[in-house]
Amino acid sequence: MTLDDAYANAAYIPQAEDYPPRWAAQAAAFRDAQGARGQIGVRYGPSDRQVFDFFQPTGVSRGTMMFVHGGYWKAFDASSFSHLAAGALARGWAVALPSYDLCPDVRISEISTQIAAALTEVANRTQGPIALAGHSAGGHLVARMTDPLLVAGEVRDRIEQIVAISPVADLTPLLQTSMNEILQLDAAEAEAESPVNMSPPHGVNVAVWVGSEERPVFLEQAEAFARTWGARHVVVEGKHHFDIIDGLADPESDLIAALLGLK
Repeated sequence: MTLDDAYANAAYIPQAEDYPPRWAAQAAAFRDAQGARGQIGVRYGPSDRQVFDFFQPTGVSRGTMMFVHGGYWKAFDASSFSHLAAGALARGWAVALPSYDLCPDVRISEISTQIAAALTEVANRTQGPIALAGHSAGGHLVARMTDPLLVAGEVRDRIEQIVAISPVADLTPLLQTSMNEILQLDAAEAEAESPVNMSPPHGVNVAVWVGSEERPVFLEQAEAFARTWGARHVVVEGKHHFDIIDGLADPESDLIAALLGLK
């Protein structure tokens, strides 16, 4: 299809095939190290994939961070990304990582509804501020959590920071990719689900994070999204689509500082 190459990340990342097994191994080691402080597979919906993992810091938490994984709404689950909780945990924040049903079993709009249900369940179990981070398709999903038709006001009011990492903020171009055979987007859903078409949230600090070595379309999407929402726009030198998320595991990273409102 016309835009297949534009959205092909792995083809332009050296040793791209090594990243998923590395993530899975790091995530498993992290879960083992957490022991009783980790709650794995907390249910928020009826299907097997509608669960989240929850990690608690030592002492009283300062708030809760929720990370939503990417994979073009058709791959991965939270179990590959547990280690990305490390940065926020070290800063005293609880961390939730939801999984969700994947296309073509569900539509993208249904995934947005599922993540809203996960966020609501997380909010019901916690107190204090909420910070949202999402990568790629997850960047789209955390942005959608500011929609009052998806998330109730008492939950949205607790969201203080959002960091959309390499987000797909305009879904319309995906209609011109072969992956849409799996996503099953139509023009109406693509428009309705695109954060660039949403009203920017009030009272939320939003940042858009992207790597300088990403595919041009992701640089363009990040710039357009940041401009539309009046968000902070950060281009990280030397990072590509797969390693741009590494900063979430580092409590001293600029990414964690932005996500937790430390600067």
